[in-house]
Amino acid sequence: MSVEKINTVVVGAGQAGIAMSEHLSQMDVPHIVLERHRIAERWRSERWDSLVANGPAWHDRFPALKFSGISPETFPPKERVAQYFEDYAKMIEAPVRTGVEVTQVERLPGRPGFRVTTSAGVIEAANVVTATGPFQTPAYPKIVPESSGLQQLHSSTYKNPGQLAEGAVLVVGAGASGSQIAEELRKAGKTVFLSVGEHYRPPRSYRGRDYCWWLGALGLWDEVKIRPKKEHVAFAVSGYEGGKTVDFRRLAHAGITLVGLTKSYRDGVMEFEEGLAKNVADGDQAYFDVLREADAYIEQNGLPFPPEPEAWELLPDPDCLSEPILNLDLGAAGITTILWATGFKFDYSWLKVNAFNEKGEPFHKRGISAESGIYFLGLPNLVNRASSFIYGVWHDAKYVADHIVLQNGYMSYTKSY
Repeated sequence: MSVEKINTVVVGAGQAGIAMSEHLSQMDVPHIVLERHRIAERWRSERWDSLVANGPAWHDRFPALKFSGISPETFPPKERVAQYFEDYAKMIEAPVRTGVEVTQVERLPGRPGFRVTTSAGVIEAANVVTATGPFQTPAYPKIVPESSGLQQLHSSTYKNPGQLAEGAVLVVGAGASGSQIAEELRKAGKTVFLSVGEHYRPPRSYRGRDYCWWLGALGLWDEVKIRPKKEHVAFAVSGYEGGKTVDFRRLAHAGITLVGLTKSYRDGVMEFEEGLAKNVADGDQAYFDVLREADAYIEQNGLPFPPEPEAWELLPDPDCLSEPILNLDLGAAGITTILWATGFKFDYSWLKVNAFNEKGEPFHKRGISAESGIYFLGLPNLVNRASSFIYGVWHDAKYVADHIVLQNGYMSYTKSY
């Protein structure tokens, strides 16, 4: 059986894979993009019905193509985002092969490159770019047994309130997904409990500019100002209902009961960590820090942005915040569903190369891995906080493509005599 050979294989045709293909094409690097489903599949089938992009259309896009048919200030719905990437792939004539799953990548013995085993055959490539993104395998603590009788689902399989059992809902996780889903369920008439841990809660907009604009103006996308960072802190920002600041006090006053970080489950009772009030207060502090920096920037640059004094006002603490629930009998509370909005973990079981650290995480610098010829793209903080966003992944891909070209040059070099 003949083996196809190509310089670079890109695994995944989401935003990272399409961006990678554009830069490789511009640099004349022969490549193919392999996608096991459809282009931007996770936007289509692994998100809830009402999901919209977290950034406005003027910002969450690639430089060469604007969103058509919608206002630049709109937060595009998920199907429109998926269509954008499909249109983009056509525009750049990306060599995407859909319906092809990569099952294994291993280094070729005794010669450069990798053997890429797929559902459609074997490919040999000098380079492999893993563009499968940060949202691979749903992650949630297996603390509630299936025998509990509770309906349990992850945010990646949630579609709409109609799929949930009758009764109240405990949403675990208060980042972008959990906070939006909790609000949607409450508006659908559900009794909702929301488990809130540590989080970063910026303003959706301030003084006439969206947070994406402030990230750029204040240098926060690039994190030029070095700040201590905590791992696994939820990013609570949303484009839901036209875009509004995630405000846990507002959610509580709208009827959602806040509880602390989910700790354990036993005999029908869920236990929550102490520190709910501190988590909310820390989120408030991060919010006010952005407002202060924005005000200073406006004054420094003499910008005519109108004041927004109401942005500095906080609603009163609800009872669930001042007198937090530490133990909750789920049956007595009428809870029949637990919705885990607890994020994802990586699955690189198919990548049989020396590109990981002792924790099994990608070992890389700006996407260039410890295994020569293996690259990562689209991961959180690959370069900075923009890296897992549409805006940022395009720029990261340009850097990776440039490195591939440089390495190709080394491998093709012949000494002249």
